[in-house]
Amino acid sequence: MTERMVVVGGDAAGMSAASQARRLRDRSDLEIVAFERGHFTSYSACGIPFWVSGLVPERDQLIARDPATFRDDFDIEVRLRHEVTAIDLDRREVVARDLEGGGEVRERFDTLMYATGARPIQPDWARGGVAGVFGMQTLDDGTALLDWLDREPKPRRAVVVGGGYIGVEMAEALLHHGLSVDLVEQADQPMATVDPDMGELVAEAMRGTGIGIRTGLTVTGLEERDGRIAAVVTNEGPMPADVVVLGLGVRPNTALGEAAGLPVGPSGAIRVDRRMRVPGVPGVWAAGDCVESLHRVSGMPVHIPLGTYANKQGRVAGINIGGGYATFPGVIGTAVTKVCDLEVGRTGLRERDATTAGFEFITVLAESTNRAGYYPGARPMTVKLIAERPSGRLLGAQIVGWSEAAKRIDTLAVALWNNMTVDDMTALDLGYAPPYAPVWDPVLIAARKAVEALAHSGR
Repeated sequence: MTERMVVVGGDAAGMSAASQARRLRDRSDLEIVAFERGHFTSYSACGIPFWVSGLVPERDQLIARDPATFRDDFDIEVRLRHEVTAIDLDRREVVARDLEGGGEVRERFDTLMYATGARPIQPDWARGGVAGVFGMQTLDDGTALLDWLDREPKPRRAVVVGGGYIGVEMAEALLHHGLSVDLVEQADQPMATVDPDMGELVAEAMRGTGIGIRTGLTVTGLEERDGRIAAVVTNEGPMPADVVVLGLGVRPNTALGEAAGLPVGPSGAIRVDRRMRVPGVPGVWAAGDCVESLHRVSGMPVHIPLGTYANKQGRVAGINIGGGYATFPGVIGTAVTKVCDLEVGRTGLRERDATTAGFEFITVLAESTNRAGYYPGARPMTVKLIAERPSGRLLGAQIVGWSEAAKRIDTLAVALWNNMTVDDMTALDLGYAPPYAPVWDPVLIAARKAVEALAHSGR
């Protein structure tokens, strides 16, 4: 009897798993059906701010593979606009609602791939359906926002609520549309993925572009006038707005899995083993923004929703479902972003993460430039390293700077992945030419400074 694989969620993790399983097993051996409640499969949610800004001209450029490609090239059946509402592990079937045609369908499975992703955090005050208020997680969200920006009377004032990756990127996107933009963040600085001192550098640069940064504010509600958003209400009073974008982060979308009895780990996400199997539930796999991962530095389970992890985890699951063998080795939280021309990168632990994990550590900040100081276009760059004492092992790194800043985090990520000490790093054989780096690369300068700090701390 032909085995049947059902995928719940048609984006990065789910379709990576389906595609990889198909490469190893043909239709006579494995039928694959994927359910996706949205209008699209396998698209880059990370690219939405750049499409909204106009840097990416067409929405379809963000779509890696559409349902027709999966059908014709991979022999995978994709059912768009079908929302899975229940998983019955005893009957080995899923129940889905047809969001456009109506009715309910049931699909038998032998293998289940749970890839529901994450859901945006939406406080009570944001749930009233006020016209002109947008989340920013799907291509449909981007389409709705662009339609609003073109509607008369055209918006002039924008408020972005939340200063994470989506928040800062959407602030820039709205600036490209000629709007006056304010970003509201409850913490003391935007970009909580980096330490406060580095986040303040981001805030200063954003203010330099004309974006208003309002930190330490709590949003308590929305005001509307004539059926449209009129203001964001904060603990310090209302802020006028013609359009509001929510960037408050996400949580793992586990409700469906929890209701079916899938285990949830301490991070709040679905627990999986190194092969992406859900432990204790035969035939069920999970990957992507709905699962937790092992942090290779802290040794703790974490939920870090990144497209890079979703694709890698989906591939691992697909290889194993297809009869091969693969494992996912864990994460270190490497990520980059940009705000106008400012670049931000981070990897490993922040100071508060290192403290929570029980490490003793030193931190250093190194100021340098992206190129030789005399070369045209040289711009400042700040590198922060966190190193364990007394061992000197790198625990985390952050970079804020201009051109050529963010991708330097990859050098530090490789060092971190391989348990290098800052002493080891001072001898790294990095490329040098005046257009690309000073003779002492900023990474090397920071490593030398960390070695000195360890010596002074009684290493």
